[in-house]
This record gives sequence, structure tokens and C-alpha cells, in this order.
Amino acid sequence: MLVLSRKVGEVIKIGNDIELTVVSVSGDQVKLGISAPKQVEIHRKEVFDQIYNENKAASVDISSVLNVFKKNK
Repeated sequence: MLVLSRKVGEVIKIGNDIELTVVSVSGDQVKLGISAPKQVEIHRKEVFDQIYNENKAASVDISSVLNVFKKNK
């Protein structure tokens, strides 16, 4: 993991199109501004994990449905 120190108002560039700006720091909380192309999905880690797990569970359900069709051929 790359660890960088930035002050409020300073920016981190990721590739050519993504910028993270430190908007504010208050206690143990950092507020970040993110500028990225619209096609780039941006989620909080806990939200990303929830989406991933729901998609994984849904794909398992599809596999079981496909197995039912295979058995009925």
C-alpha cells in the first residue's frame, strides 16, 4: 500500500483522469473530494463489499437455475 501525506486542499492524481482532493480533516475523519470520469464506479469499501457479496450470491442462484435446465434436457 502506498501511503501519502497531504494537507487540506492538496491533490493526489491517480492515472490521467482521477483526482482525490483533501477537503477537510476533523479529528479522525478525513473528507475527500473525488473527480473521476462517470464510467468509474466509486464506492465506500463497506458498500463495495456489500454489492460484491450480493452479486456473488445472485450468481450462485443463477448457477443453480442453470443446473435445473441442464437436468431437464
